[in-house]
Amino acid sequence: MNGKPRQIPLDLPVAERLEAEDFLVSPSNEMAFTRIEAWPQWHDPVLVLIGPESSGKSHLAAIWAERARAWTINAADITMDRVPHLVSNGALVIEDADRGVDEHALFHLLNASREKRGFILITAQKAPDLWGLQTPDLLSRLRLAPSVAIDQPDEALLQAVLVKFFVDRQLVVDTALIGTLTNRIDRSIASARRAVERLDQEALAQGRRVNRGLALDLFRAPEPDPSDKIPS
Repeated sequence: MNGKPRQIPLDLPVAERLEAEDFLVSPSNEMAFTRIEAWPQWHDPVLVLIGPESSGKSHLAAIWAERARAWTINAADITMDRVPHLVSNGALVIEDADRGVDEHALFHLLNASREKRGFILITAQKAPDLWGLQTPDLLSRLRLAPSVAIDQPDEALLQAVLVKFFVDRQLVVDTALIGTLTNRIDRSIASARRAVERLDQEALAQGRRVNRGLALDLFRAPEPDPSDKIPS
C-alpha cells in the first residue's frame, strides 16, 4: 500500500467502439469475419454465429447490422405478437439465442422471415444442439442453417484486444504492461476485459497510474504445472 486513502471510483460507462475498422481480425475469428463480409451473398438467409463470452460476436453483429440496416433483439424478448413487426425490416440480429427463447415464437419468426426473403444473424455461445431445445422442428431448422465459430484468441490477438480495451477507456499504456497481463490472465476476451476494468478501477481507487507495477500487484503469475518438472 502507498499510504494514501482509497478513493471510490465512479462506475462510468465505457464507450466501446464497434465499427468495422475497430474489429481485430486474427486466425481465431477470420472465418467469421469473412462470412459477415460476404453478405448479401450468403448461401442461406440465416447464419448462426457461435463463440465464447465476449469473443466478438456482438461486434460482428453490429458490423453486419450497420451494413444490412438490421434491427437487433435479444432472443429472450421474442414473442409471437412481435414476429410480424420483427420480420418487416428484412434483416434481424438475434442475440444470445442459447440463453432462453420462446421456441414457438422463434420457429414462427424463422418461417416468416424466409417467406419474406429476409436475413437473420443469430449469436450464441453454443451450437443449437446444446441449447436444450424441446421443439424438434425448430432444432431441425437451426441445424440446417450454416454456422461459423469464433475460437479463443491467440496471443497476438489477446494483446491487441488488451490495447483496444485500454484505448476505449482513454488509457495509454506501454508494451511491458501488455506483456505482463498476457502472461497472467486466462486466454479469453472476457478475461482481458475484466483485467482492464480491474486495473482502471484500482488505479483510480489507489491514486496510481495504470502500469506494470500495478498489474504485478493485482495479478499473480500462474502456478507452474507439476507435470512440467523434470524428474530427479
